[in-house]
Amino acid sequence: MAPPEAVSLQTLRIIDANLNRIGEGLRVLEDIARLLLNEAALTQQLKTMRHELIRGDSAFQQQLLDSRNSGADVGRDTEVAGEEKERDLPLVLVANSRRAQESLRVLEELAKMPALSRKLDSEKFKQARFNLYALEQALMSKIIRQEKTKRLSGLYAIIDTQALKGRSHVEVARQVIRGGAKIIQLRDKALNKKELLPIAHQLKELCTEQGVLFIMNDYLDLALETEADGLHVGQEDLPVSVARKLLPIDKIVGCSTTTVELALAAQAEGADYIAVGSMYPTSSKETAEVVGLERLRQVRRAVSVPLVAIGGITKDNAAEVVAAGADAVAVISAVLAADSPEAAAREIVRRIEAQK
Repeated sequence: MAPPEAVSLQTLRIIDANLNRIGEGLRVLEDIARLLLNEAALTQQLKTMRHELIRGDSAFQQQLLDSRNSGADVGRDTEVAGEEKERDLPLVLVANSRRAQESLRVLEELAKMPALSRKLDSEKFKQARFNLYALEQALMSKIIRQEKTKRLSGLYAIIDTQALKGRSHVEVARQVIRGGAKIIQLRDKALNKKELLPIAHQLKELCTEQGVLFIMNDYLDLALETEADGLHVGQEDLPVSVARKLLPIDKIVGCSTTTVELALAAQAEGADYIAVGSMYPTSSKETAEVVGLERLRQVRRAVSVPLVAIGGITKDNAAEVVAAGADAVAVISAVLAADSPEAAAREIVRRIEAQK
């Protein structure tokens, strides 16, 4: 039997550099999952992958270390034209995912060389590369969802079909967005879904164009079909845990509550934000239980997710609702019943911002 072919110093340097890139890239992703997203399962998967890939035969590891010559590496000081000096979190994620994926492909190919087939497992690198594609997608979806959650503040305008009294959903929504609304929810208790679907599509298109979140009330199927940013459910609707499981990872879920216990349960089931109300008597839902500002304060102390106060909120009380702990205030009549929804929205936003 012929002795195994020796591995050149240059090849060892390529292996060493790519193993280092894999370890570095995966460690950045691991820290994003652990420290920024608080995702235990994804953190463990990335940690396990990193350990399995960079750990190897000690004698071979010593060969790799002996081949290293960082001082003479001509690529050390090279700068890629157009490379970003500053990156936001999604770009950091993508850059480090690509870094690790590209190095995995390099090692996958090198491992097919006869001199390396006993030291490196080509199939292991291939499988890790495909696993990393899925992990990158999951991490990115989580980041997008987190970014959406951070935007839950200010005026949350509910476009309710019955409150519109025949006016255009899209035109009124356009006006309240001009007035400063950050979130638009479509709520309807009258139309059938076939009639509501094109309206939902139009509102989603408008919100995307204006950089505003679009939330679908109650209807999971319409939220999925229109690619809404999220779904809002009540206590008698689809459970939060089920909605969370059926929605894509990057979509947010909100839940209406009236007590601290319900708010804690919603948060535990995966709600990204919690609506608390009714704050005051409201004509939009005459049977609504009025829980008041003290309940809002109690929920604020109990949960960590954003709070949306709802029910009877107007320009005259919006500031005190925010002072009690609401991140956003949800309104229907206060803007939809106004002669100018834009002006009404702008005044509420002004008072919210003055309080903040």
